[in-house]
Amino acid sequence: MQYKILALDLDGTLTNTDKIITPRTKAALQAAAQKGVCIVLASGRPTVGIEPLAKELELEKYGGCILSYNGGKIIDCKTGETLVQYAFPEDLIEPVCTFSRYWNVVPLTYDRNGIVTEDPASPYVQEEARINRIPARQVENLPAEVTYPINKLLLTGDPADMPHVEELMQQEFAGKLSICRSQPFFIETMPLGVGKDTSLEILLRAKGLTPANLMACGDGWNDLPMIRLAGLGVAMGNAQAPVKAAADWLTADNDHDGVGLVVEKFILEEN
Repeated sequence: MQYKILALDLDGTLTNTDKIITPRTKAALQAAAQKGVCIVLASGRPTVGIEPLAKELELEKYGGCILSYNGGKIIDCKTGETLVQYAFPEDLIEPVCTFSRYWNVVPLTYDRNGIVTEDPASPYVQEEARINRIPARQVENLPAEVTYPINKLLLTGDPADMPHVEELMQQEFAGKLSICRSQPFFIETMPLGVGKDTSLEILLRAKGLTPANLMACGDGWNDLPMIRLAGLGVAMGNAQAPVKAAADWLTADNDHDGVGLVVEKFILEEN
């Protein structure tokens, strides 16, 4: 069996528009796990926002992993062990928040209870809360509040403004942070060098595997690195144009079992 690790983005990929794993896709993934495939739920979401889907797929039983914070952390679902961990540079929290305020975007991060932000009423903060099913807590000054290690800061704002904001941020923090968009209204900011691909490379090496053994499915800009890394990079039918261009295979969209179909074809039907 060539593909021994299956990395799946969540929003727009594994889950449909209603944020649900459809029955056909769920059945295909559980069958793949029973064949020994390590399923990695690879998302920009915080760990707490991924755990319900990991439990639904019974990854604690089969030994799958949660890759959260866009690669900032990987947890083995079976053992609970943290396999990969990157901390956001403490000295850059204040500059990122100052940059965000200037360009009228709202930064947020997370604590053990949910989202922490200066503007929980923002519709884009509310969307992050809805996606992860966690509450958003208001603080007066986010940098002053963050006295504990974090894995990323998420910038949220109007989709019409975010391409320009991302371009400016890439210039401002060049050589200091990894920056990419995960949704039209989200900009992920992580420690330098962190991405879904770099963390997956560590996981592959730990298991004695190579990128040829990796199949990765995604739809967004932040999925591009792992799509390019994988032996089989799969773009969803609803994927952004650059993801489709980089992929080896194009499957159906997330409302029509795109993940389930490609797992059936390349894993379950493999001789």
